[in-house]
Amino acid sequence: MTNITKRKFVALKTSGKKYMTWVLDAEIHLDAMGLGDAIKDKNKASIQDCAKALIFLRHHLDKGLKIEYLTVKDPLVLWNGLKERYDNLKLVTLPQTRYDWAHLRLQDFKSVSEYNSTMFRITSKLKLCEDSITDYDMLEKTFTIFRTSNMILQQQYREKGFKKHSKLISLLLMAE
Repeated sequence: MTNITKRKFVALKTSGKKYMTWVLDAEIHLDAMGLGDAIKDKNKASIQDCAKALIFLRHHLDKGLKIEYLTVKDPLVLWNGLKERYDNLKLVTLPQTRYDWAHLRLQDFKSVSEYNSTMFRITSKLKLCEDSITDYDMLEKTFTIFRTSNMILQQQYREKGFKKHSKLISLLLMAE
């Protein structure tokens, strides 16, 4: 394992803040290093790969968490322990994120670009909480943000038959 002294991403805090992002980062990095099997049930990872995965995971825990899981010598046990401890954050995050989605309005932003960036932040959070958002959902959300005075414009955009949200946003950016 090359250069393990430098963290590849932010360490998981004891509070569990940003746990969902941490999980994705950890999975991606472990897979890239060929160690992804070490955190999967019924894995056939070698002792050396398990040790490397454990070292990597522990390196990406803050000091308090590292101490709490000091005696854990199996990366799968550590992984499942963290999952059991923090996976409930999805239940806390999901209602607020759904609220943010429901109240997302273009007129609350200075530009289409800001709106689009916020939309993608919200949809990413929803996907992390295993709530699927499709291009169709994003298109419908964007169509509903038009003010009643612009209903004709909304209808014109609908009639173009967009299948991808990015195409609609491109057109709105050009119109802006």
